[in-house]
Amino acid sequence: MMDPLPNSQNVLETIRLRHARLRKSDRKVADVILADPPRFLTATVAETAAIAEVSQPTVIRFATAIGCNGYQDFKLRLAQALALGTPATHSVLLETDAPETVFEKIFDYTISSLDWTRKRIDPQAIARAIDILTTAKAIDFFGFGASGIVAHDAQQKFPLFGVPCGAPSDLHQQIMVASMMQPGNVAVVISNTGTTPSMIDVAKLARANGARVIGLVGAAQAPLLAHCDVGIVIETLDNTNDYTPTISRIAALAVIDVLSTAVGLRRDPTYRNRVAAMKRRLQAYRGSQPL
Repeated sequence: MMDPLPNSQNVLETIRLRHARLRKSDRKVADVILADPPRFLTATVAETAAIAEVSQPTVIRFATAIGCNGYQDFKLRLAQALALGTPATHSVLLETDAPETVFEKIFDYTISSLDWTRKRIDPQAIARAIDILTTAKAIDFFGFGASGIVAHDAQQKFPLFGVPCGAPSDLHQQIMVASMMQPGNVAVVISNTGTTPSMIDVAKLARANGARVIGLVGAAQAPLLAHCDVGIVIETLDNTNDYTPTISRIAALAVIDVLSTAVGLRRDPTYRNRVAAMKRRLQAYRGSQPL
């Protein structure tokens, strides 16, 4: 039996997080439950076993494997989880799913996962990051892969930040920029794992040169955090399923929107008016509004 499930923990989230550690037969039970949670609110052990095509003892073992005190305890926790909102069911996407089913599952998964993430972000860390960004003389965003996409999205929001912003994508460029940083500069280092060696090196270099470092990571134990002035932990429900959308990227993009908007709101009215005029001009070029 794995660790007991705390009363406050959503059992559907627990199934997702412990899925990879379950036995193969137990995962069959997990998959059918995640595919249609309400179906099992009234299902007996025998009915659940038949749906999952496993034995009744396997169903009972599954319940204890995820930390429940038996099958009835699991059903009670399932009812509580469903009362909290839309469950994250994306992990059970099937090759036989129709396009409309894929559509519903991905949107449900994204919405519920973002809500799950929002409740776990430390608002004080967000506030400290906003304070640092508001007084920055220049900001550079660093990341690779999906995190690199987030870095470039942040860089193009430089009018809201109100200072020069960069997002070097090549490792050599990143090292060069971090090496030339100085007091007053801010490095925002984005890494979902928080273990990427080059991102840790960038944070070390920037900090050694007097720059402030803000880390956006996906886990509180991330080594990158040891080299940051402020660490924002963006914990998500990402897993290793082949078809899982990158919720970590979407959540990080949302956090960047929060940071850039909050900093923009702190700028003086004259600057905010200039940003508004810039946006009107862009709309005119898009043909949606006259100059």
